[in-house]
Amino acid sequence: SSTDHLWVQHHGGIFRSTDAGKQWSEIKKAGPSTFGFAAAVLGGWVDTAISRVIEFQLSFPAILLALIMLAVLGQGVDKIVIALVAVQWAYFARTVRSSALVERRREYIDAVRCLGLSHARIMFGHLMPNCISPLIVVATVQVASAIALEATLSFLGVGLPLTEPSLGLLISNGFKYIHSDRYWLSIYPGIFLMITVVAINLVGDQVRTVLDPRGQR
Repeated sequence: SSTDHLWVQHHGGIFRSTDAGKQWSEIKKAGPSTFGFAAAVLGGWVDTAISRVIEFQLSFPAILLALIMLAVLGQGVDKIVIALVAVQWAYFARTVRSSALVERRREYIDAVRCLGLSHARIMFGHLMPNCISPLIVVATVQVASAIALEATLSFLGVGLPLTEPSLGLLISNGFKYIHSDRYWLSIYPGIFLMITVVAINLVGDQVRTVLDPRGQR
């Protein structure tokens, strides 16, 4: 029936939107984090250069850069993931850099230095593991941002193609019926999108509370 088909589309849209956000988060936790960690560890001109690039990236609206990139790359899930990584990697790099700068001044780093451990072992065996908690928190929260941005791009017609169900695309397709008796064609996907984003943000808040209880004071 048409109702069953509608629910299949909505479930497919949720899957596609969350899948794009998940792929985006997995890539960002690896690549951009390395730049932030390198900036904190190496310092000097490396830190200055990476910090300036991060600041330059954050000075532009993410939606504007994503629109430009997708206009060049075209449509598709892989293109969406590339665009999301390119426009928002700076959040991960900045978080890891800030966390590493704080951790490297703590007493346990001085203690392991007194044990005569090599610089590489201190950095990768003791410093890096303690920078993971803030990264997990940011990754959880930014997944919601990625899903919302993907839905926005698909709504504007530059995200996923018409053959791929997406919440943003479903909202766009039903928008012309918003003032008719078929208003639910846009309302339902919009509600699903809102619930998904809010739920992920609530999970992110709980993760922040568990991993960084001191930050809640």
